[in-house]
Amino acid sequence: MQRSFARRSLFGAAAAVGGAALLGPLGGTASATGAAGRRWPTGFPLPDGFRPEGITIGSKPYAYIGSIARGDVYRADLATGDGRVVVKGLGPEHPVIGLKIDAWGRLFLSGGVSGEIRVADLRTGTVTKTFTVGTDVTMVNDVILTPDAAWFTDSFEPQLYKLPLGRRGEPGNRVITVPLTGDWVQGTAITANGITTTPDGRALLVVNDFADGGSLMRVDPRTGVARTVDIGPTLLPNGDGLLLLGRTLYVVQQRQNAIDVLRLDDAGTKGTAITRITDPEHFRVPTTAAVHGDRIYLPNARFDVTEPTPETDYDVVSVRRVHA
Repeated sequence: MQRSFARRSLFGAAAAVGGAALLGPLGGTASATGAAGRRWPTGFPLPDGFRPEGITIGSKPYAYIGSIARGDVYRADLATGDGRVVVKGLGPEHPVIGLKIDAWGRLFLSGGVSGEIRVADLRTGTVTKTFTVGTDVTMVNDVILTPDAAWFTDSFEPQLYKLPLGRRGEPGNRVITVPLTGDWVQGTAITANGITTTPDGRALLVVNDFADGGSLMRVDPRTGVARTVDIGPTLLPNGDGLLLLGRTLYVVQQRQNAIDVLRLDDAGTKGTAITRITDPEHFRVPTTAAVHGDRIYLPNARFDVTEPTPETDYDVVSVRRVHA
């Protein structure tokens, strides 16, 4: 099981690239180049009042963004910036926080404080499975797909949730709760946040926003034992979404309006800071990240707006991948 986990995780990951950090311009005058030489927008608006948090991009150039406000999933064409709601939510009590798309057109959705894990079919736009996990203080935050499971973090309880998957990614009929032990320290507020795999695919990486002032944990998926990753003096108190490309890890530090970029060893036990990406003009509390081509796309969650309204504007911005 461990060898299969590693091999197939690496098969689905993008390869690391080399060179120095390059930060791309954003805004109305900037653009990205598509496969046919077309100029693509590097940012695009979302519907007013949408309240985005998670983003995922599959093999095709479409970004899927989840809504905290109503639980909708919005699909945006990266070539044009145009989009529409493709999965209609059930209202404010059923938000979408994190989400991931698989190769068969399924979306795996984290339901936040609803305690729900949902699976949606993009062909029909309907939710096909719903699981309720945890307790009344649970917050299902982020999700990563491995060859045999969808893994979800719980921000308020020291545990992960494992939804087993079949050979063609079909979800099972029950969710397994995996307690976090070892070096894991649970805070009184949001603790576990973003999740991904180690570069060798043998373990999980989870942001702990509380332990040691904000840290990265390597979790054994079989046992739930967590060990602190040595990332030197880098702290992750606002660590949110994780994006792993080869051995390069992007950690979105939402309220810092920054992305810390780390170079990891294969096992994910040690990391070195490469650079920090910031964009004061366009970052408005970005939360998560997804990649297409040479660009990384981030939704601006605008968590600094204390009372969002149906008229509050939101958008997705992008930066160039770091070549390191």
